Amino acid sequence: MYIVIVGAGDIGTPLIEIATAGGNEVVVIERDEGRAERAASQYDCLVIQDDATVKETLEEAGATRADALISTTDQDATNIMVCLLAQELEVPEVVSVVHNPEHMSLFRQIGVNTMENPQRLIAEHLYRAVKRPSIVDFMRIGEQAEVFEITVQRGAPIAGLTLSEAADEGYIGGDMLIVAIERNGEGEPITPRGNTQIEVDDLLTVYSATGATPEVTDVFGHKEDH
Repeated sequence: MYIVIVGAGDIGTPLIEIATAGGNEVVVIERDEGRAERAASQYDCLVIQDDATVKETLEEAGATRADALISTTDQDATNIMVCLLAQELEVPEVVSVVHNPEHMSLFRQIGVNTMENPQRLIAEHLYRAVKRPSIVDFMRIGEQAEVFEITVQRGAPIAGLTLSEAADEGYIGGDMLIVAIERNGEGEPITPRGNTQIEVDDLLTVYSATGATPEVTDVFGHKEDH
């Protein structure tokens, strides 16, 4: 792929490393002289030290033949301008980091794929690790819903029940869905069915429309989440 990456800062630099290591043709646009020189010396890519909000700079970077453009600067206003210019130049895939969550809808309105500020996501994961240690991994969907991984503890209300029985008992309602089960470190996850029994130490991938609230995690035997 031919990829234009705007910004060689904390987010852009590891992206450049991954993209070049993957054998892609990468062009980087970075205004800061020091960052531009570091990127040019460390990675197999063309680096243009210039302003990416100027259309001619994107054209110089080959945006008209690029497969994708990814904007990673620390200013949402800059990222929006870059994305609008990339769309004008008909770049097939335009992606941007978004720092202020209130700006997410604006990026979506102009048809740009977005990624919330990774630093904020890392902070949220660290906070979750302290607040709810039972959650192995999670991903937020919308305002409330979450997909998360959780281990079934001994004595959990759901342990020993089939999914149908758990639903009949009210442990799994319309707002919760068990997506996958990993058991005994086996390579292939189990696809849950109505007659699938939940066992102690199962690692479950769960979708919850209300998020990983204490009421939800209690079902799996994690009282420490209160």
